Amino acid sequence: MEKVNREELQRHIDSFAGKEVYLHLETTNGSYAAHFNEGFFNAGAFIRNVQVRYELGKVVGDSPHRVGLKLPYGWVYAQGITHYEVDEYGRLLMAGLDSSGKLAVALELSETPFAY
Repeated sequence: MEKVNREELQRHIDSFAGKEVYLHLETTNGSYAAHFNEGFFNAGAFIRNVQVRYELGKVVGDSPHRVGLKLPYGWVYAQGITHYEVDEYGRLLMAGLDSSGKLAVALELSETPFAY
């Protein structure tokens, strides 16, 4: 993955606009390591392979960035995006990595379902 270049990432987001795409959105504040501290409050969200059609996508803010997708009846957004790539399957994979390189948020778009 490479650090976000807003203009380049915006072009990739625009390329999915108006299409039926599969969405993966995940947040975590340490759920993969919560067992190390019993008093740590663990929260997160996970959604995978939901089909959406967004009319507008935006990358805003300085790093870390917010990426928003305007749906017909609302918005989906991920705050904290720092890195992205388009993989060999044409999927747009965006991630927010903390200072130690651990995943804090992921937002991914694909024209085909993500594997389970």
